[in-house]
Amino acid sequence: MRYRAVLATFLAICLTFLTACSGSDLSASDRLTYDQIKSLSYDDIVGTGLAGKCPQIAAEANGSISLGEGQTLTLSQLCIEPDDFFVKEEPTNKRTVAEFVTAQPLTRVTTTLDQIFGPLAVNGEGALTFTESGGLDFAAITVRVPSGEQFPFLFTTKGLVATASTAGTAIAPDVTLGGDYLVPSYRTSNFLDPKGRGLTAGYETAVALPPQGDSEEIMRENMKSFDVGTGHIEFTISKVDAETGEVAGIFEAVQTSDTDMGSKEAADVKIRGLFYGRIDA
Repeated sequence: MRYRAVLATFLAICLTFLTACSGSDLSASDRLTYDQIKSLSYDDIVGTGLAGKCPQIAAEANGSISLGEGQTLTLSQLCIEPDDFFVKEEPTNKRTVAEFVTAQPLTRVTTTLDQIFGPLAVNGEGALTFTESGGLDFAAITVRVPSGEQFPFLFTTKGLVATASTAGTAIAPDVTLGGDYLVPSYRTSNFLDPKGRGLTAGYETAVALPPQGDSEEIMRENMKSFDVGTGHIEFTISKVDAETGEVAGIFEAVQTSDTDMGSKEAADVKIRGLFYGRIDA
């Protein structure tokens, strides 16, 4: 019996060694620079988790990028990678207040926004302003709170206009840009619910309950709507590489969740994570 235990331990060590050697050289925890990622092929990235991670900047980068009077630059390759999610839960009694609770993401595909771009200029008040113009700027995400309730929402930056909190013409560490954006409906107008009801297609009421279609109890379920919510996001810059034009830092966004086409009240969702971008002339 003693020899069996020794043999089993030896085989386990060998299997671990072979698995580590035969796997990819990249892991989901790796963070690479922009140039390193560009040098990789599809086969190098697939299955590693790198597709959903933003590039990093060298630790020694600590410069700044200044805009001249009337100059407009382009913030491109903006990558926004969520790490933590929170949902504001309503109080259970009058003695408590609503607070954000940690939520677990259920979405298996990437939740990262990428390739976002837009002009970066100084507004009339002397503050830096970024205006989002396009990119892969939305991701459908569903999170679950400890109670088990699930909250789907569309994480996005559509229509974002982010302005620096203080006047200045330099992109530098500790500069924060914040602004509001629009949050389109999680579902499109052609979506049909389990009873075949939709906004532009399907039935107006549940087939089995036509006489009760106007009752207050099911009116919100029958009257579908494409609700557009709002959100606010703030980017805090922590690293700037003046030579390459790269910027990176952390972000925090608070936006509305999905209303299931008007049948539910929207909840506030908080998203935190990392961002990366490149400033081009």
